[in-house]
Amino acid sequence: MSGHVVTDITSGILTLRFNRADKKNALTTAMYAEAATAFKAAETDNNVRVVVITGSGDSFSAGNDLGDFMENPPTDNDAPVFRFMHALASFPKPVIAAVNGIAVGIGTTVLLHCDFAYAVPTAKFQLPFVNLALVPEFASSLLLARHLGTRKATELLMLAEKFDAETAASFGLINAVVPADQLEAIVQEKAKVLAAKPPAALRATKALLKADGNEVAGRIGLEAKIFGERLQSGELREAITAFFEKRAPDFSKF
Repeated sequence: MSGHVVTDITSGILTLRFNRADKKNALTTAMYAEAATAFKAAETDNNVRVVVITGSGDSFSAGNDLGDFMENPPTDNDAPVFRFMHALASFPKPVIAAVNGIAVGIGTTVLLHCDFAYAVPTAKFQLPFVNLALVPEFASSLLLARHLGTRKATELLMLAEKFDAETAASFGLINAVVPADQLEAIVQEKAKVLAAKPPAALRATKALLKADGNEVAGRIGLEAKIFGERLQSGELREAITAFFEKRAPDFSKF
């Protein structure tokens, strides 16, 4: 275990914390594998009624760790990142996200698969896939268009601009913006309320709300296929090289 994903079960609540604060909780292959394992175990653990996802320090997640990403590219559907996606997308119990800071890339798309989400006022969100010559993931190309309409989804995914917590709330991406010093208490209180409810009824209600599960799984697979193709592109090599050289990428030759 890397120690970069920390879990704790208390009073029926599993808290899964991305624990790499010095890297703004950027996610590595090992972290995806650990998170996927935790969700699969929690699925059948009767001691777990609710899951809370959060981050350490002042960040929720800065998305993929690009160095690790290039060393361990997700080339097939069994890659840890896709195992994590499928584990969360199909998870039958309530999931709450406590967004304690920046949420970039999968740090934002993960919220589409949480049943509740609360964020601090300083949280910043961004979907920068196209900037890296990549495509959307985690079924965000499907779910954002469905929830926000094609125009707004296109804006978020193609312009890839940052937006704040109030904007995220207006999109319905989070339930509410809450004071930073109250985030943990508010999320824990919501989790306790859920943990006290009849678990089978909660699971059945979630299943009804998520009746499009096969379509979501299919879109994750389609995005993964195109994502894999993009990993071989000259555009991606230029984008990643420019990132590490701290310069603006030049896509004029493509």
